[in-house]
Amino acid sequence: MRKLANNELDRKTITDFKAAKKTPLVIVLDNVRSALNVGSVFRTADAFLIEKIILCGITAQPPNKDIRKSALGATDSVEWTYYEKTTDAIEDLKRQGYTVLAIEQADESVYLDAYSINPTHSYAVIFGHEVKGVSTEAFEMTDSCLEIPQYGTKHSLNIAVSVGVVVWDLFVKLTKK
Repeated sequence: MRKLANNELDRKTITDFKAAKKTPLVIVLDNVRSALNVGSVFRTADAFLIEKIILCGITAQPPNKDIRKSALGATDSVEWTYYEKTTDAIEDLKRQGYTVLAIEQADESVYLDAYSINPTHSYAVIFGHEVKGVSTEAFEMTDSCLEIPQYGTKHSLNIAVSVGVVVWDLFVKLTKK
């Protein structure tokens, strides 16, 4: 075994990325306060060819030095848009036929690994504020709630880590042949 060199990674150009078939998944950030977390979400979205990111409320927007620091250029490849109100974003997504999923701890949540995907549907996943979670108004508009099972003492993951876990799981489910 040997580690691959950067020139062996078959990286897409930004033009190739924009032209590539996207994973039918949108990431919605509901009042995420850390621009570094936002940048990390951009990198994850780039890695898995996510359709777009929707930034809402107080969530930082490019150009921003902290987003740029952790995104490492992914703000140039991944499409994004901004909504002042997350509820407006959800209304638009539902109008476009997306199944909207909150990523949250709730009494009727479905564990991520148990959630069944319809690979012919498009999905939007909402991640909330680092302390308060998905806003109540947004949560009440979702079609379902997914939860990452956790077994330690904290039951709390950094939002960038949560996005990575959820997007990887849904990417695998959506792209299975």
